[in-house]
Amino acid sequence: MNLIEFNQTEHCEHFSCPERSVSPAVYILLYMCSAAVVLLTVCGNLLVIISVLHFKQLHTPTNTLVLSLAVSDFLVGVFVMPPVLIWTIETCWIFGRGFCTIFWLISGFLINISIYNIALIAVDRYLALSNPFLYMNSVSVRITCIVIVFDWSLLGAYILALIYFNGNFTSSVMCPGECFLFFNEVWTVIDYVVSFIFPLSVIIILYTLVFVIAKKHATAIRELNNHTQPKTQKITSHSMKSERKAAKVLGILVSVFLICLLPYVIYGLLGNVIEIPTETIQKLVVVACLNSTINPLIYALFYPWFRRCIKLSITLRIFQTDSALINVLS
Repeated sequence: MNLIEFNQTEHCEHFSCPERSVSPAVYILLYMCSAAVVLLTVCGNLLVIISVLHFKQLHTPTNTLVLSLAVSDFLVGVFVMPPVLIWTIETCWIFGRGFCTIFWLISGFLINISIYNIALIAVDRYLALSNPFLYMNSVSVRITCIVIVFDWSLLGAYILALIYFNGNFTSSVMCPGECFLFFNEVWTVIDYVVSFIFPLSVIIILYTLVFVIAKKHATAIRELNNHTQPKTQKITSHSMKSERKAAKVLGILVSVFLICLLPYVIYGLLGNVIEIPTETIQKLVVVACLNSTINPLIYALFYPWFRRCIKLSITLRIFQTDSALINVLS
């Protein structure tokens, strides 16, 4: 959750909120578009949450991780996107010092949760592809839930430690009309390692390995298809195709996540060297938040089961008796 740092005293002497140079019609349109993005984020992720929780067929370790990611994206839509979009439109922070601190701590926690959820998904796909038999026998929904709870708790404890060791937030939180937190040098380094370097390294390394394994599986499937397949070979081929497809979709999810987040991380590193305009920082935070909007769209595009679940939810069939047993995977 590292934030851009700069010389606060020097910056505040020259800072003043720029006046809006847009017409009232454009101003209203910006708010309408922002409301639409927030609504899409909240509703899209809520549909993912309802689908995975309601339909028993979707109670798998991978979908449990997708559920955890959807919960964090839902919370981003509720708590992070509205303030940051209003901040961007108004060009000034209008919510005061106290809420500025709360905003960055909540957004930092949720961004960390999203990053670590993606990292856990990378671990899940690597284990499923590298050793499918061990994965089927060892990884269960219960174990995955325990890992997720531990992950959320550990990151919550990290945020509390951040508050404890940087207790001067309220005195150095921002210039009038701006919203930034200022860490000491030691915690700046710690935060980059915990929030970005470690999880992003895990994601990139494991998905590189997943790509290599998937290529090997594709070659094996072609070889199986060139021969008359016994029943067991057909089952193996189908299982391998299924795992490769899941890895491909989640690979797209990871790629979009990195595209949305890396500019924020890079500019955060540059912020310790050069002064970055507030408008640029606002846009980078908005782009990072938009990942929470895009994720449900990826599910809708690539997961037929999610489209079926949306239809069942919108038509209220999920309230029928035994609707949890409906086959949404066929």
